[in-house]
Amino acid sequence: MDFLEVIEKRHSVRKYADRPVEREILDAIVRVAETAPSSRNSKSSAFMIVEDRDTLDALSQMRDYGSALLSGAQAAIVVLGDETKTDLWVDNCAISATFVQLAVTAMDLVSCWVHCNGRPRLKAEPDGAKAEDYVRELLGIKEGLRPYCVVAIGYLSLIHISEPTRR
Repeated sequence: MDFLEVIEKRHSVRKYADRPVEREILDAIVRVAETAPSSRNSKSSAFMIVEDRDTLDALSQMRDYGSALLSGAQAAIVVLGDETKTDLWVDNCAISATFVQLAVTAMDLVSCWVHCNGRPRLKAEPDGAKAEDYVRELLGIKEGLRPYCVVAIGYLSLIHISEPTRR
């Protein structure tokens, strides 16, 4: 698939086939994401692959809206920013997460970005507990690294393949 086809094909998908994503593919996606440009070449983005069902289910609880789809994903990549390397870690993470999603598409998988940086756990309590803190504690993320988003990954579920309109 050429680059323009990848761009055209990429879209957010929230339902995934019950088929594991091969670890070699996940590793390849991270290798692509590691090539993303960063401010002053700071390479401030880091990545964590999650394949464990219980952990994916727990991640789906990071927010009371928008994260439930993680429970159906077969894998996820957590995009982290190292705030000790640059004050532009958020921008770098956004670029890296985009590279993750484009690599996923190029490998005939589907994905959806779930934002956690700056997001409340409960929509009705915008100043309450933060999704980022939940993810940090759940995954044991070390100080200096900040969870930015979680990209859910899987194979396309047949539920998303639409039938042609019949008249």
